[in-house]
Amino acid sequence: MAELLLELYSEEIPPKLQITARNQLKLFIEKFFDEKSIKYKDIQVFSSPTRLTLFTKDLPEKIKILGKEVRGPKVGAPENILDGFAKAKNVSRKEFIEKETEKGKFYFIKTNPKIILVEDTLREILPKSLAQISWKKSMKWSSYNLMWGRPLRSILAIFNNKKLNFKFDHLETSDSIIVEQDLVFKTKKIKNFKDYNTFLKSNKIVLDHNERKKIILKKINFISKSKDYREKIDIELIEDVVNIVEDPHILLINFNKEYLKIPQEIIISTLEKHQRYFPVFDSRQRLTNYFFVVANKKDTKKLITEGNKRVVEARLSDAKFFWDKDRSKNLIKQMVNLKTITFYEKLGTIYDKTQRIRQLAALLSDELNINKEKIQIAASISKSDLCSDLVGEYPELQGVMGKYFALSQGFDEDIANSISEHYLPTGLTSSLPKKPFSYSISIVDKIDTLVGFFVINEKPTSSKDPFALRRSAIGLLRTIIENKLVFKLRDLVRYSIKLYEQQGVQIENDKTEHQVLKFIKDRMRNILKQKNVKVDIIEASVSSHISDNFLDLYKKTILMNKHIKKEIGINAVNSYKRAANILDKAQKDILGRPDAVLFRKDEEKQLYEKINEIRKAFTVKESNKDYESLLIKLSHTKESTDNFFDNVVVNDENQDIKNNRLELLKMFCNTFDNFIDFSKLEGI
Repeated sequence: MAELLLELYSEEIPPKLQITARNQLKLFIEKFFDEKSIKYKDIQVFSSPTRLTLFTKDLPEKIKILGKEVRGPKVGAPENILDGFAKAKNVSRKEFIEKETEKGKFYFIKTNPKIILVEDTLREILPKSLAQISWKKSMKWSSYNLMWGRPLRSILAIFNNKKLNFKFDHLETSDSIIVEQDLVFKTKKIKNFKDYNTFLKSNKIVLDHNERKKIILKKINFISKSKDYREKIDIELIEDVVNIVEDPHILLINFNKEYLKIPQEIIISTLEKHQRYFPVFDSRQRLTNYFFVVANKKDTKKLITEGNKRVVEARLSDAKFFWDKDRSKNLIKQMVNLKTITFYEKLGTIYDKTQRIRQLAALLSDELNINKEKIQIAASISKSDLCSDLVGEYPELQGVMGKYFALSQGFDEDIANSISEHYLPTGLTSSLPKKPFSYSISIVDKIDTLVGFFVINEKPTSSKDPFALRRSAIGLLRTIIENKLVFKLRDLVRYSIKLYEQQGVQIENDKTEHQVLKFIKDRMRNILKQKNVKVDIIEASVSSHISDNFLDLYKKTILMNKHIKKEIGINAVNSYKRAANILDKAQKDILGRPDAVLFRKDEEKQLYEKINEIRKAFTVKESNKDYESLLIKLSHTKESTDNFFDNVVVNDENQDIKNNRLELLKMFCNTFDNFIDFSKLEGI
């Protein structure tokens, strides 16, 4: 059995590009191996800043391909098609065999069994696999045509302890590895993976990114325990750091305690987002003036420590200067500066947006019984921090800085918090605004954004969503659902369109109201999938929902999913199914309007009364509806339907009575469909 070793050595590739390339390379090689019937046990792909390495062992040296019959063109096909088939299969027309099949008479050929060298197959599939790697950002260099994440220097390819020769663009494979450290280059001929890994380790290079991650976490954990620190490791940051070092060493560095007086979010952002360092917290979860740096070598002379300390303190000094300067600027007076910041070319400025959400917030406050004056103030200053130098330097802290500015200027805490929290949630699982001012501003801000882009026909497509409108809609739904909010969403959408009109925005889409509400409703599928609701229940519920009360839609769907395999759900579904099956066989246009005068059996009257009892329950005000009770009522119709079907012949000889009984069953099904569309449930 043979092993395959492939290394692509390049300039330093950014972490996220490495991760994508690793995954793609493994996927493509597995796909080609399966297509070519090459058996393998495991394919391992590793990466470091300069290396993308693939290794697999226990590969066969040869593959036996069995002979088989291959179907060709139909007998009587044009001559050029027959000649083309013969040429493609490298046979003569004399070797064609005629055979009768279910689809007619076809030509067949028989292929002979053959032995294929895996080495030859690898020469074919490896360049193809490399060419298929898709880089989010790629480079072209010198006069070469090759596009790669960063300039590719060499390709090491070894199969069965020998160099595997192939060409990828301008590069020919080699059996030598290159190591560059401190501008010194070393090379070594390689026979196998053991040789390769041993040489890397001797040069203090840890090839396996998973091993590097374990080393980093173990060292941070050891230092933290010895000094009674609390670990708060950002998952995304650790993945980045793992892929920018080859020989990780942990340095504990401090900065001037004076900087702890500025908001901790600034310090954490400086360390994590700008420098890729790990902030350190004490035993009481308080931020300290220490941080971890993952260096690529030992810091014997403390030069790396001093250099990183200077960098961090310089950034924090700038941040402190901006903080002291910006917090004294009145947020209300800053609103006028929002006129210089464009929201979107066709939708005006951020100032225009704040004026729209101020008026939307006023409308929403009436429904949610929130102080109108305070919520309008909160809406007006919700974006004022965008004018600050601090947010210009730290854009990821928009809203957070606004909260601190508001608190330092004496605004109420709930107003200040709304500035920070109205951007939430940012995804399917992120935290939510929970306070009335915060979730109200969050709702109207997202409605304004959705309506705006639909108004100018900048709607998402199946493959593109440049303005993250799906995320906004999902955030809006999560805020409504998890805060159990009921309000007239349609009125807010309608008013939002009117506000755009009043500001002179050209309405390019006269179906905005309908499309926005449908777009929001369709996003409910994402939320329900996240809750592990069965697909058929999601479809039955979402497709039949016509109101703008999405909390009701959520509650009904979750409830149906909970009871679908229990007695309540089974009885309701089976009762509907019996009636629906008869209606399907009738194949008539039936409206569901029976005439009680035509009832001849007590069971008809009883079923009619039962339906009307349920219909009455559906007319209750939405805020007072008890959906579990409604589902139980639907389930309890089983006795009435069983009695009906046991004692009533639907296909009566009298056509009027027959039609009336079909109308009664249609009325029954229509009543069920007020809950969800039962016809879309599996088995119906």
